[in-house]
Amino acid sequence: MAITKVKQGEVIKTALLIGILVSLPKTIYLYNGIMEGNLNFSMSWVVDFMYRYLFFFCYSWSVIQLNANIDYDEYKWPPFLKWIVILIINIVLAISVVKIFIICYPLFSGRSLKSNEISWVNFTFINLSIVLFFIARLLRVSTDKQESRIENEQLKQQNLENELAALKNQIDPHFLFNSLNSLSSLIRENENATKFVNKLSYMYRYILQSGETNLVATREELKFLDCYIFLMKTRYRDRIEIEVDVAKDYMDMKIPPLALQSLVENSVKHNEISSTNPLTVKVYSNEQSLVVENPIRSRSTLAEGMGTGLYNLKKRYSLLLKKDVLVSTDNDIFKVELPLKHPV
Repeated sequence: MAITKVKQGEVIKTALLIGILVSLPKTIYLYNGIMEGNLNFSMSWVVDFMYRYLFFFCYSWSVIQLNANIDYDEYKWPPFLKWIVILIINIVLAISVVKIFIICYPLFSGRSLKSNEISWVNFTFINLSIVLFFIARLLRVSTDKQESRIENEQLKQQNLENELAALKNQIDPHFLFNSLNSLSSLIRENENATKFVNKLSYMYRYILQSGETNLVATREELKFLDCYIFLMKTRYRDRIEIEVDVAKDYMDMKIPPLALQSLVENSVKHNEISSTNPLTVKVYSNEQSLVVENPIRSRSTLAEGMGTGLYNLKKRYSLLLKKDVLVSTDNDIFKVELPLKHPV
C-alpha cells in the first residue's frame, strides 16, 4: 500500500523556515557590518542574501521530499540496503548542491567565493543535511501516526456501527412463538383475532423500521409498547397489569427503539406471573427520563438469556447517547431508568 504523503503545505513551510534560520547568521553579520560602518549597503548584499536563501530553501524542500515523501518500501529492499541507498542519495544530493552553489555564485554576485566562505558553505550544508534528515523523518513518523489514528478511528467507528446493528437486530424468538400460540387460541373469535393480528403486524413492522434509525420519538415508542401490552394482556389476562403514565412534555424526546419493550419483556421473563401473584409493571416519566419498575418475584427457574437484554440495552445507550442506564433494586423493586435525549 502506498504511503500517505506529507502535505506539501507542511513541506514548504518547513523549508521556508529552515531557509530563514540558516540565512540568519549571514544576515546578522551584514547588518552589523553596515551599522558599524565597516560595510556599505548595496544591492550586492541583497542579491547575496536572496541567492543563499533560495538555495537553502530549494535544498531543504528537496531533502524533505526525498526522505519523507518517497516510498522506498515499494521496491521491496531489505531494511539495511534501503538505508544505505537513502544515505548515498542524500550524500550525492548534498555534494551536488554545494558544487552548484559555488559554481553559480559568481554569476549572480559578480565575485567568486573566498576560501573561508567556501568552508562556511561546506560546514553549513553538512549540518543542514543532518538537521533536514531528522526533520524529514519526524514529519514521516508524524504523518504515519496520524494516518494510523484515522484508520483506527474509522475501524472503531465501523465496529461500533456493526455492533450497534447487531444489538438492534436482536429479538427474543420466544416472543414470536408465544404470540403465535396466543393467536391460535383466539382465531375463532374473529374480532379479537383480527385486533391481535393487527397489533402483531404493527409491532413487527416497527421492529423492521427501527433498524433504519438509532433514535425515535417517545410517542412512537409508547405506541409500539401499547401493542406489546395488548399482546401480553391477551396472553396473561388478569395475571399482568402494565401501567403507563408518561407526561406529554416527554413525547417528542428521543429514545432508542425497542428500549421500553425490552424492559417490560424482561419483567415478564424473569418474574413469576400467576393468579395468586399477578405482576404489575409501571412505566412513567421522571426528571428527563423514563422509568420501568416492577416488584421482584423471581421465578423458581431462571429464564433463558438472563441479563442479556439489559446488557444489550446498556450497550446501546453507551454507543448512541453516551449515557448510562441506571438500575436499582431497593425495597425489592427492580427499577430501570432510561435517560431521554432532547429533540434537535
